Amino acid sequence: MSTAAIGIDIGGTGIKGAAVDLDTGTLTTERIKLNTPKGGKPDAIVETVVSLIGKLGGVAADTPVGVCFPAVVQHGHTMSAANVDKSWIGLAAEKLFESALGRDITFVNDADAAGYAESQFGAAKDRKGLILMTTLGTGIGSAIIYNGVLVPNAELGHIALDGYEDYEKQASFIVKENEGLSWKQWAARLQKYYSKLESLFTPDLFIVGGGVSKHHKDFLPLLDLKTKIVPAELRNNAGLLGAASLAAHGAGTRVTDEAQDLIDKASPADS
Repeated sequence: MSTAAIGIDIGGTGIKGAAVDLDTGTLTTERIKLNTPKGGKPDAIVETVVSLIGKLGGVAADTPVGVCFPAVVQHGHTMSAANVDKSWIGLAAEKLFESALGRDITFVNDADAAGYAESQFGAAKDRKGLILMTTLGTGIGSAIIYNGVLVPNAELGHIALDGYEDYEKQASFIVKENEGLSWKQWAARLQKYYSKLESLFTPDLFIVGGGVSKHHKDFLPLLDLKTKIVPAELRNNAGLLGAASLAAHGAGTRVTDEAQDLIDKASPADS
């Protein structure tokens, strides 16, 4: 396995990227963030990713590249679209990025990438068994890790519960904010959610991510679960770390001369 990779994390408002040392889980370049193009259309996002990689200084031919994206990803196709243009749905997105970058990449769901990163470098490092990662934000993202192996596309935020067909619409962090719920009121909804996941999966560990995880002391102690539940550790770097690590575990790396020229042109001038 390569000990270095590039990770790209595409979100609805920003696209982040950095080179990663996979032995330590540390960034070996500055983390660069560019705005997600307004409307989130495929060609515009791909162009921004090419530019971002150029700003990182380009990428060596033997360096894996991983890209994570806010969608269900099946065989390289984006089967949903969260906070980006609906034209992504059903798109052969992995091939689109590979064509623009002139190289093979690994293309994964953003919550899957974050969960995998926590298993490699964060709250679940060296933990065996079944681990469920959830991200509490505009929705509820999720990832399943078993003995360090990712089980992809677990959309556990959409389970039917308590009379609701899609429980993230009752328990996500944005719902707490929009309804003005106290931590205690919100925790009561989370209690139902995590208790249901316990009954379905009997996990060995829950990890809670998303921006609200920095306030974990305000709501995690209010939950009464059999399973240990802990905050995520990697925060804003989780997606790109996970994408980079997953890429190093399997992606090929082929760079065409034409693509390398484009990347070099976007690279910052030598100081």
